[in-house]
Amino acid sequence: MKLKETVHFNWYKHLLLLIILLACFFSSMRITGADFSKVFTNSSQVTAFLSRFVHPEFSYLNKLIAPMIKTLQMSLLGTTIGVLIAIPVSFLATTTITENRWVSTIFRFFLGVVRTIPTLLLAALFVAVFGIGEATGVLTIAVFTFGMVSQLMFQAIETIDFGPIEAAAAVGANKLQIAIWSVAPQVMSQFASYAFYAFEVNVRASTVLGYVGAGGIGVILNSSLALLKYERVSIIILTILVTVSIVDKLSERVRRSFL
Repeated sequence: MKLKETVHFNWYKHLLLLIILLACFFSSMRITGADFSKVFTNSSQVTAFLSRFVHPEFSYLNKLIAPMIKTLQMSLLGTTIGVLIAIPVSFLATTTITENRWVSTIFRFFLGVVRTIPTLLLAALFVAVFGIGEATGVLTIAVFTFGMVSQLMFQAIETIDFGPIEAAAAVGANKLQIAIWSVAPQVMSQFASYAFYAFEVNVRASTVLGYVGAGGIGVILNSSLALLKYERVSIIILTILVTVSIVDKLSERVRRSFL
């Protein structure tokens, strides 16, 4: 290794980079008006919050079972709908099946637009259109799943072995037959893995959809925070944490079985 390639020889470059980062950090603080000193001056409020937060109201646990089950049902139904729509769209978004760059470009652009919409914003829009309730949460999760899974699926299709496709085309198979008999068998295990991964993500995401009235346990969490009932907030968060951990472990095992 040459001297100029060592860290010590280029120390001034790293120092300059550090100075630039610090300048950006402090200028951002000044522009936004962020005052981190309030974090330490409000220590009494933090102490009051933690003194109640560390004492969960376990007697409230039985009232959380039904909302937590609704949250899981929302996640499962929304994931199922999103995946079912994503499968045909993912085939249309790749030139491997369509052999038409314009068609695939249009579908990819549409998927890009869907993925750019934040989940909470999407939920707020659906609440404004369809009203408050679990159905709004299901629609939000379905659209989010559709955007995420479609991207993963059409990328998986583009990495397959083209031998079965060429063989099917040689005997006169049409595009639908090629998609079903030559492409699908190569990617179904990955599709199933992506579906369970999406369910895992949606369980975590659905817990906060209640903040905009999209149903589930998030509604109770939001109301408990608004009423300053931190003991209930603590048990709600513990319930969500345990549920998400169990779902993550089960999903991980299932996804590994498909890989």
